[in-house]
Amino acid sequence: MPRSNDLLAPCASVSRGQRERRNGHRGAAILLTGLPAAGKSTLAQALHADLFERGVQSLVLDGDALRGGLNSDLGFSDADRWENIRRTSELAALLVGQGQVVILALIAPLIELRALFARRLGEDYHEVWCNAALEVCEQRDPKGHYARARRGDLQGFTGVSAPYEPPPAAALVLDTGRQSVAVCLEQLLDWLGQCRVVPAS
Repeated sequence: MPRSNDLLAPCASVSRGQRERRNGHRGAAILLTGLPAAGKSTLAQALHADLFERGVQSLVLDGDALRGGLNSDLGFSDADRWENIRRTSELAALLVGQGQVVILALIAPLIELRALFARRLGEDYHEVWCNAALEVCEQRDPKGHYARARRGDLQGFTGVSAPYEPPPAAALVLDTGRQSVAVCLEQLLDWLGQCRVVPAS
């Protein structure tokens, strides 16, 4: 769909800087990427709960929730995967602009897909790889998707019939396949404090 030429960005009555000063932290987008069942959603919710207790303004954009609502009209073709990430990056940019810490729990399987976030969000974007081996994710298989994919009942499934390209230069790599959620959360919070995304604990 072509972009309209009749758009005028509204003049904000409260600036991003004002919101960040009130919040006591920067706006940022943190992508937790990895194979299906690598622990992205679990870690995202644990991070959100911890930040909430600290008074950090944060929220989770989870891949399944987005595909159940905002992106429910999209499938898993190459074009639909691109549009899924494009819409999500635009939503994340709006929220970051409001001083929010946006936690993205998405497979985002290809390097070029994740580059959409980097281009749209710039220095506000932080990529975290939830690195769990394929065999570990298949053992977990909470939705039964790996089993269906192995039977041939689920086409284009990441890790089986569609590729996952590991981030070549993730800001942080977490061993979510062998380490507990608590350990991964501690490492993630330490890193977020070091790079001043959120106040150090």
